[in-house]
Amino acid sequence: MLNEKRIARIDNLLSKKQPDLQVMLDNVHSSQNVSAIIRSADAVGVLDIYYSTKENESLRIHKTITQGAHRWTHRYRMHDDHKVAFLKQKKEQGFQVVVTHLEECAVSFREVDYTKPTLLVMGNEKDGVSAEIVELADEVIIIPMQGMVQSLNVSVATGLILYEAQRQLEDAGRYNEPLLSNEKTEEIKAAWIYRDTIARKSKGEIPLEFKEEIIAF
Repeated sequence: MLNEKRIARIDNLLSKKQPDLQVMLDNVHSSQNVSAIIRSADAVGVLDIYYSTKENESLRIHKTITQGAHRWTHRYRMHDDHKVAFLKQKKEQGFQVVVTHLEECAVSFREVDYTKPTLLVMGNEKDGVSAEIVELADEVIIIPMQGMVQSLNVSVATGLILYEAQRQLEDAGRYNEPLLSNEKTEEIKAAWIYRDTIARKSKGEIPLEFKEEIIAF
């Protein structure tokens, strides 16, 4: 059983989670980038991270990069063919879909209101976000750049955008009171305590059921 100090840390962590700020990765290939994004997402209170792959296979998580952040987020994997249906579902749930893409109508990432329920979609390292996702976007954003190179590493770009979102949410007082329902908080807390207890008994290995879920349509 975990000690009271550890449980108190979990309680505090859950009280800061932002269920209305979520991240989706559109075929990001590099497991190192995915791991770095998870770390940044956890740092600003993101709970849910989604990613699509054409191979429908899990991406490796590098614990030396996440520094354990992967244990405090929920990861969901979907096949590439399901991502459009997934995004339409999110829009029906009231989320604005914010997509990074270089085009004339794109606005600075700082001009978006992240206090609205937001799904931030980041594209892969070579081609960026796919065209069908751009068509579904409520906001298309760019990170203004003054150098010769007009793009950033996807994990760096995600971190910059998430911290702008964090700034806005903090100004709005969203970290002052828990946003998860009591029922949801207790459900996640119980699962995390169980996972941590099992992981400690198995020398750090996390059970498969706590690594990620698969989304199917």
